[in-house]
Formats: sequence, C-alpha cells, structure tokens
Amino acid sequence: MRSDYSRLQVTALVALRFAIGWHFFYEGVSKAANAYWTSAGYLDQSQGFLAEWFGNMASNPSTLALVDFLNVWGLILVGLGLMLGGLTRTATFFGIVMLALYYLATPPWPGFVYSIPAEGAYMIINKTLIELCALFVTLLFPTGHIIGLDRLVRLARNRGAAQDTQA
Repeated sequence: MRSDYSRLQVTALVALRFAIGWHFFYEGVSKAANAYWTSAGYLDQSQGFLAEWFGNMASNPSTLALVDFLNVWGLILVGLGLMLGGLTRTATFFGIVMLALYYLATPPWPGFVYSIPAEGAYMIINKTLIELCALFVTLLFPTGHIIGLDRLVRLARNRGAAQDTQA
C-alpha cells in the first residue's frame, strides 16, 4: 500500500506508536510479574462521576480479579500490537479506551486529592490524557500498514489473491 507520508513523518509516527506500545507493554509485564499487584487501591481512590462504579469493582473480589486480569493482559497485548504494528487499529482503539478509563478513575481535576503520589501538579491535563491524545494521532495516521505486521499480512493476502486469480 502506498503512503503519502514523507519518510520523516512515517519515522515520527512509527516512533510514537512504538514508544506508546513499549509503555503499555512494560506496564503490563511489570504488573504481571508482581504477585501482589492489584488495581484495588487505584479504583478505591476514584473520584468524579464514575467513582461509585470504580469503587464497586474494587469491593467485589471476583470483579476485581477480572479487572486485574483484563488490565494486565490488555496492557501487554495493546503494547505488543503497537510495537509490532499488528492489528494496529484494534490495539490503538483499546489503548484509547484503557487510557480513558484510567483518566476517569482518577481525574486530575481541581478539588480532587489522592493519596496516590502524582509526578507533578496537574490541572485537568495529565500524562495519561496526553498519551491518550498521542494514541488518537496514531489512530488517525495509521502506520501498521506501512511498517509492521499489518503490512506483512496485507502483502501475503495480496499474493494469495493474485495466485487465486491466475489459477
């Protein structure tokens, strides 16, 4: 598939996609490697209009176990998809959903105070929202079909279709 992006644009977009993918992957693997990790504390601290929903997840052990499982494997799979350029649009979409949920669980809005340490003083916009916006850019300018497994799959399909029409 032909790209109308310059080489520099493709490089920048792939680097952005890969960096976000690495962040997702690393967060998932580090949580999976920690036998004591749970999202309960994060969910319990939730404030805002979804606080009750997040609090209910934390208070129900079976729901919490499912949330923890989905969080860890969601992070790992989204990260792999973004880094390898495989199922890029799907990985990007689910990455945006996950980041939106993280943001809404503990929004950095004025008047909200959390015991979870923040790395800076935020007012409405934090690193989670910035990463969500960056991931939205990768959704609008997909690069998996240019550099990644998505391209290899498309090339293999095109070869198979060409062979079928010649037969």
